Amino acid sequence: MGARLELRSAAVAGGLLVVAGVALYLMCAFWGFALRGKGTPAPFDPPTKLVVEGPYRFVRNPMYWSVACVMLGEALASRSVAFAEIGCVFFACAALFVMVYEEPMLRHKFGAEYEAYCRQVPRWIPRLRNKLD
Repeated sequence: MGARLELRSAAVAGGLLVVAGVALYLMCAFWGFALRGKGTPAPFDPPTKLVVEGPYRFVRNPMYWSVACVMLGEALASRSVAFAEIGCVFFACAALFVMVYEEPMLRHKFGAEYEAYCRQVPRWIPRLRNKLD
């Protein structure tokens, strides 16, 4: 009984992480990028306005967190170390992409507005209270 409960708990926790990740992605992509930023997550139609509301008030890269949550939730639900490793590799590649390409591009596009945002909101780990509150 104990092992079965443990497996079921991992599946439920993983499923909740997947649902949370999908919800966060939809909030970022549609509410954030489409409605607030007047664009999409697609590189050929990026937002024309800097989005600093919603999940973007807490961290600068919530969309990457959403994908990582889905991947790690799948790993937990399926109890797959390989899926967890893939999720960690994804997050490492996303971090590198953000620092090498995305942030310089956003600095160029939005200038001082993005610089101020970077000073107020952390890249990955939310503060208990950020400066936009």
